[in-house]
Amino acid sequence: MPVLQEVLNANSAYAANFGARSQLTIPPARRFAILTCMDARLDPAKYAGLSEGDAHVIRNAGGRASDDAIRSLVISYKLLGTREWFVVHHSDCGMLLFDDETMSGLLEKSLETATIDAKGWRDHGAGPGTGEGRFINWLAFRDLNRSVVEDVKRIRSHPLVPGRIPIYGFYFDVKTGRLVEVPEAMTAGKATS
Repeated sequence: MPVLQEVLNANSAYAANFGARSQLTIPPARRFAILTCMDARLDPAKYAGLSEGDAHVIRNAGGRASDDAIRSLVISYKLLGTREWFVVHHSDCGMLLFDDETMSGLLEKSLETATIDAKGWRDHGAGPGTGEGRFINWLAFRDLNRSVVEDVKRIRSHPLVPGRIPIYGFYFDVKTGRLVEVPEAMTAGKATS
């Protein structure tokens, strides 16, 4: 069965029992937000014990504190009342496997899906590609703990983020299912007022 039909069937079953969920309020009930990776192995509802309506979950490649992620966090606080934020990266992240130069080079060759092996990334497409990838900061990283610290510090120092919001830094271990505290990030993210 095509994925589209699977999704539509699942949605029909979900909507049939939607019930009281229609009464959930726009602000998250537990007043916090999580910035995390889009990796399909991560289920923030499960690893953070969330039910629908509990928290904002902002996802992107790597769970990075990009301008757009910070935009979402600021809206989460300013308009919807969140009081605490979590930055959660994860082990075995695909963002550890490339850098900006690699990504841009692959895109210049073709827009087809690349593969990776022991020798690195390989593009198998016949083209055309584009040089537009050179204008994007892909936010890849080489050190998991350092990336969490960098993102917490970036959010903490952003002029639109009030000092009273604590920002917690963790990574999710994909082998154990545990959230692992990044001490330097926790220190950097402490509320200042």
